[in-house]
Amino acid sequence: MGAPRFGTDGVRGLANQELSPEVAVALGRAAVEVFGISRFVLGRDTRRSGPMLEAALSAGICAAGADVELLGVVPTPTVAWVAARGSVPAAMISASHNPFADNGIKLFAPGGLKLADEVEARIQARYLELLGQAGGTASNVGDARAHDGSVIAPVGAAVGTLAAGSSDDIDGWVSAVCGSIAPRQLTGLRLVVDCAHGAAYELGPRVLRRLGAEITVIGAEPDGTNINDGVGSTAPGRLAEAVVALRADLGVAFDGDADRLIAVDETGNVVDGDRMLAILALDRAERGLLAGNTVVVTVMTNLGFHLAMQRAGIQVVTTAVGDRYVLQALDEGGYSLGGEQSGHVIARDLATTGDGVLSAVQLLDAVGRSTQPLSKLAAESMTTVPQILRNVRLPHRDERLVEQLAGEIGAVTETLGADGRVLVRASGTEPLLRVMVEHIDPQVAEQCCDRLVEAAQHLVGGGPRPDGP
Repeated sequence: MGAPRFGTDGVRGLANQELSPEVAVALGRAAVEVFGISRFVLGRDTRRSGPMLEAALSAGICAAGADVELLGVVPTPTVAWVAARGSVPAAMISASHNPFADNGIKLFAPGGLKLADEVEARIQARYLELLGQAGGTASNVGDARAHDGSVIAPVGAAVGTLAAGSSDDIDGWVSAVCGSIAPRQLTGLRLVVDCAHGAAYELGPRVLRRLGAEITVIGAEPDGTNINDGVGSTAPGRLAEAVVALRADLGVAFDGDADRLIAVDETGNVVDGDRMLAILALDRAERGLLAGNTVVVTVMTNLGFHLAMQRAGIQVVTTAVGDRYVLQALDEGGYSLGGEQSGHVIARDLATTGDGVLSAVQLLDAVGRSTQPLSKLAAESMTTVPQILRNVRLPHRDERLVEQLAGEIGAVTETLGADGRVLVRASGTEPLLRVMVEHIDPQVAEQCCDRLVEAAQHLVGGGPRPDGP
C-alpha cells in the first residue's frame, strides 16, 4: 500500500495502515529538512491512534535534530496560534471530520501559516524519498539521506529533545480568543455547545464560560473511538434537539479538530458556514471592519450568498475549495474575512487559520449586539438557493473523472441557465467525487444532480451508490 500524498488539508489515511508510524517518522524528518528550523510544536485530537502517531512524528522530528513541544489534545487553531507566537513550524495530528479510524497530519509553516504549494511539494517529495516510494512502490523506511547523498543523522547534543508544552501557550490562545471582542462579554446568552468528542472538548467550553455565557455541553466525553460519532458540526441533529429542549438562545458545534463551526438557531434550524459568513460580513461592513469591503469564499458557496453580498455592496472573491486557498486570497488581497460553507470561517485579522472557537465567539458577539435572535439574523443575511449535494464513492481518488464527465457537465450547465450552477470535483481528502447543483427550482436541481451522479457511477462501473453530503 502506497503512502498517502498531500490533499487539500495535509496527509490523511487509515491510521496504522495508510498513515503508519513509518509514514509519520519520514514526514517528521522531511519537514525538519525543508523548514530548516530547530523547534516544532505538535498537537492532536482525541483519536485512539493520536498518541501513536504523535510518538512517531516526534521521533522523526527529533531524529532530524529539532526539538518538539507537545501541546497534547488541543484544537488545530491553538497549535497554529502557538506556532505564530513563536515563529516556528507546527503539526496537528487529526483527520478533522473523518471517522475515528482515520487520522491525519496537518503541517504549518513557521509562524502558523498554511504551506505554500512549493513547500508542500518539497516536503512530499522528500518524505516519499525517505520511505523509498519515489517510484510509487511501498517499502520500509530507508536511510535518511540528503539529496547530495550525505546522511542526516545528528548525534549527541544535536539530537532533538521532546518536552511537554507550556500551559502559558494554551492560556495565551484562550486569552486571545476572549480578547477578540474585548471589552464586551457574552453574559446573558444561553448556549448548547457540541464539542464532537474532539479536540475542543475542554478548551471550547472554557473560553465560552470565561466570557460569561451560560452553557450546556454535549459531545465532551471522548473515549478515543467516538470522535464525530453522531455529534459535532457534521451531525448537528443532537445539538438542535438540545437547543429546542433547553430553550437555549442558540447552539454551536465544532468538528473533530475544532477549526470548523456550525450553528443552530433557537428554533433548531442549522446555520451553515455561508449564513454565518454572511452575518459576520454584514456586521463587519456596518462597523467599518471589513477590509477592502471584500469577503473571500470558495466555489462551493451558495449562489444566494453572492446575491446577498451584491445587494449590500460587498465585493466577493472566489477561490478553489480548501481553506488554504481562502487564506491565500485573504493575504494576497489584504482582506480580513473569508470562509467555506462547511464552517471554516477565517478572521484573518485575528488568526492565521480557521478557528471554530474564535468563530463562535465572533458570531455570538454579533448576535448579542443585534438584540435579535439568530433565526432572524440568518434569514435577513441571505436567501439560500436550493442546493443538492451528492457524493459518489470511488475505488480510489481519481481527478480524471471530472474531465471524463465534461460533456454531461456542459449539458447540465445549459439546462440550468442563469438561474443555477453546477460544480463537480474530486475530494481532496477522500476517494469521493463531489457533485453540487444549484437552481431556484429544487426539482430541477435534484434531476440534474441525479443525472450527473448516474453518469459518474456508470464511468466507475456502476457499483458505487451516491452518499449524502
